[in-house]
Amino acid sequence: MQTPTISPTSPTYLAAELRLPTNWLDYTLLGIYFVVVLGIGFAARRSVKTTLDFFLSGRSLPAWVTGLAFISANLAATEILGMAANSAQYGAYTVHWYWIGAIPAMVFLGLVMMPFYYGSKVRSVPEFLLLRFDKWAHLLSSILFAFAAILIAGVNLYALAIVVEALLGWPQWVAIVVAGFFVLAYITLGGLSSAIYNEVLQFFVILAALIPITVLALKKVGGWDGLTDKLTQAHGDNFVTAWGGTGIGETNPLGANWLTIVLGLGFVLSFGYWTTNFAEVQRALSAKNLSAAQRTPLIAAFPKIFIVFLVMIPGLAAAALVPGFGTEKSGYQYNDAIPYLMEGLLPNGVLGIAVTGLLAAFMAGMAANVSSFNTVFTTDIWAKYVVKDREDSYYVRFGRLITAIGVMASIGTAFLASSFSNIMSYLQTLFSFFNVPMFVVFIVGMFWKRASMKSGFWGLLAGTTAAMVNYFVLYKQDIISIPTDQGANFVSAIAGFVAGAVVMVAVSLFTAPKPADELQGLVYGTRSPGMAEPPAAGDDAWYRRPALLGWGAIVLAAACYIPFSFSL
Repeated sequence: MQTPTISPTSPTYLAAELRLPTNWLDYTLLGIYFVVVLGIGFAARRSVKTTLDFFLSGRSLPAWVTGLAFISANLAATEILGMAANSAQYGAYTVHWYWIGAIPAMVFLGLVMMPFYYGSKVRSVPEFLLLRFDKWAHLLSSILFAFAAILIAGVNLYALAIVVEALLGWPQWVAIVVAGFFVLAYITLGGLSSAIYNEVLQFFVILAALIPITVLALKKVGGWDGLTDKLTQAHGDNFVTAWGGTGIGETNPLGANWLTIVLGLGFVLSFGYWTTNFAEVQRALSAKNLSAAQRTPLIAAFPKIFIVFLVMIPGLAAAALVPGFGTEKSGYQYNDAIPYLMEGLLPNGVLGIAVTGLLAAFMAGMAANVSSFNTVFTTDIWAKYVVKDREDSYYVRFGRLITAIGVMASIGTAFLASSFSNIMSYLQTLFSFFNVPMFVVFIVGMFWKRASMKSGFWGLLAGTTAAMVNYFVLYKQDIISIPTDQGANFVSAIAGFVAGAVVMVAVSLFTAPKPADELQGLVYGTRSPGMAEPPAAGDDAWYRRPALLGWGAIVLAAACYIPFSFSL
């Protein structure tokens, strides 16, 4: 039994139903934002002279900049609309995507994996696989990542088109072209530096959009007590708890038990996304030194802990205000939670900030994926297998060209997301296909010296295939019964992880391992010269120590679970 979905033909209806009463003030704020975005692109252009400048900001940025860019790249419109949709559909279970599905993996990335990434001086995540395994693992991971980046960028464009048509009345193609043009312009001009500095700006713009929506939504439903009372009456006690009904064999709105939540989301999907998704890791690789690179995801972890409330509460409020929200009888998709509240609650001026915040979120998510795509395609595919050993300026020019091609391809993939009423389900499906198999190859290769050169390719292929077979064949054809798409994603992730690990072990037993002297700095327990880098001046202060930041984030996230662990 699958979650009911609504036909994606509803945007025309939404344009009439959710049209915002925008005026000159709202459009002025929007115009100012676009001018600033392009200004940052032109300013960053002056610093771009080499491929290292274009693709990794010359490894020169401070930790607070890369940390905010790290969280902003994740806080895309798909995150905002998708997690609000998740909350309207599944209730308070959304907290799992943050406190167990993000924070532990972000801490692991900062404390354990960044020394390997940064110390090896790789320019991308696939390049690390080239050093640890062989060119076949590198090539397959590069192709899979480039393909996934374009698909995810397309999700952002599709979501933008739907929301802008609904709220402002712009035709979908206009919204896609305008947003695509601005992303293309500032990345082509200033490379990763332009994307990162815009993401820092976008982080604050997004918060300025979400906070008024959250506060006014809570006021509309009678505060937190009024919200939980309405949801409990309509959906039962479990809808407003994190763990209610998650015992094995029990039923709950999410359609997943504690084991699949902890293993599927908390370990496999979470670690697969945060530790191997180059759209995120690239921000840490652009930091000015190893200490700053380690602190990048750790700094980002603290706002990540609390952002859940800014996306969950609007989704819960929409479910409380509209009976059956997200089902066909309500006239709304789950993705409409944020637009519905904007239309009904925000006055002009604040409305302009909210629209600008949504557009900023779309552009941050798209830019993160496009900038990572152009890096992987240029450095890992084109420069290594197609046109080798050209001058550095050639690859900068090609990077700008492939950025334009990537934006055009994103427009082409935008409507693949249209079959999902909950775009977060679509994104989690993509993560289970692409990120999880890459993670198992990384984790086995990083912690097991015996993993052979050939095992990387076959493990990645087996993991990707197993995840796709579980979702498209076993689940979609009703061979196995999983109550929801999200539950199926958790199971697909576990299947991909197990298949990849088993195949890697089997292949390693029959093929030659990589020579020990070639594994320095690539396997846990070994060190490379880059990993021995001493802290820069001031980085050894107690409050900047990565271990303190990391464990502090984990303890804080665990404490946040306490009020959501009991029926309210």
